[in-house]
Amino acid sequence: MGTLQKDVIIKSGAPDTLLLEKHVDYIASYGSKKDDYEYCMPEYLRMSGIYWGLTVMDLMGQLHRMNREEILTFIKSCQHECGGISASIGHDPHLLYTLSAVQILTLYDSIVIDVNKVVEYVQSLQKEDGSFAGDIWGEIDTRFSFSAVYSILFLLKCIYLYVSLTANY
Repeated sequence: MGTLQKDVIIKSGAPDTLLLEKHVDYIASYGSKKDDYEYCMPEYLRMSGIYWGLTVMDLMGQLHRMNREEILTFIKSCQHECGGISASIGHDPHLLYTLSAVQILTLYDSIVIDVNKVVEYVQSLQKEDGSFAGDIWGEIDTRFSFSAVYSILFLLKCIYLYVSLTANY
């Protein structure tokens, strides 16, 4: 078993309160410089990152500081013909990013995507045993079952899923 060690020393003059406005400013400005290395590298996680950023801004009462129209346009541009939504433009659709997009749309009380196509996409990933693949490549994981059910529930289309199959899986 490892030995615990104190690897960080907090100086006595360090702030001892949450500097909320600094957090808000950082998140609100993140992504404003589209050529920054830090912005470009996690592109394959973009949709989920947007969801987490918006959620924390909402929790801090600062959702209005985010560019709603730019985000909704981005989501719409990430929806594929099959109905699935990708992490970013030019990436393959995946159930995890479809869920993140649906959560963002719920947060903004907006539907700028083809909802029926999303339902078809989610349905197409359900297997005979009730499990779900994350995408067309077929990896099965309980994360995807959660994502599928949650996406459909958010879209108020639960009747399209074989929930009992998923629960049994």
